[in-house]
Amino acid sequence: MEFENIWQAREAVVEACREMTALDINQGTSGNVSVRYDDVMLISPSGIPYDVMQPGDIVEMKMNGEWTASRGMEPSSEWRFHLDILRELKEVNAVVHAHPIYCTTLAILNKPIPPVHYMIAAAGGDSIPCVPYATYGTEELSHHTLAALQDRKACLMANHGMIATGSTLKKALWLALEVEVLARQYHSCLQVGEPVLLTKDQIDAVLKKWGTYGLKEKKHHG
Repeated sequence: MEFENIWQAREAVVEACREMTALDINQGTSGNVSVRYDDVMLISPSGIPYDVMQPGDIVEMKMNGEWTASRGMEPSSEWRFHLDILRELKEVNAVVHAHPIYCTTLAILNKPIPPVHYMIAAAGGDSIPCVPYATYGTEELSHHTLAALQDRKACLMANHGMIATGSTLKKALWLALEVEVLARQYHSCLQVGEPVLLTKDQIDAVLKKWGTYGLKEKKHHG
């Protein structure tokens, strides 16, 4: 397990929220973070500035949607897709949602990110899809995102933002930043002309090598 106890998991959610701001992939309180801990989801609360958020503010939600929180906090308004992703995709243990500038710009254009760079393989395939628009917090939006993430680790959300997932919270946050870099590269190319795209075979070759690349985390020995 990624965390030794539930309090450590709560602390990690707070740290990830603050790191999103430090990495400039989020503005204000618009992003949200969740992790799986045993049989519950821990998710950032709604509307609380990250610089004053505390581990005790993190909301604990059961996989049936029931939740408990201290200090009168409510879960993020986007809790539904966080819960559905963690419930349905067993290999996912963390979800990061944010509104980074370049990802959101492409999402407003309803443009997926094509294979402009081999790092697109970090998201599990040869593209990062953009799912259709739906009102935030709705079942419809959750269905769209869950469908896209069946064979991808990240997606854009039309006129909204992006989602990145991971087997650990560090990997999900790392991927969120990588997706924003890809979005910026693609956006920059579009200012000049049409980019030359890698082929499916070229991306497949990268995917086969992927076990030796990407974020590596130190193993802790007791």
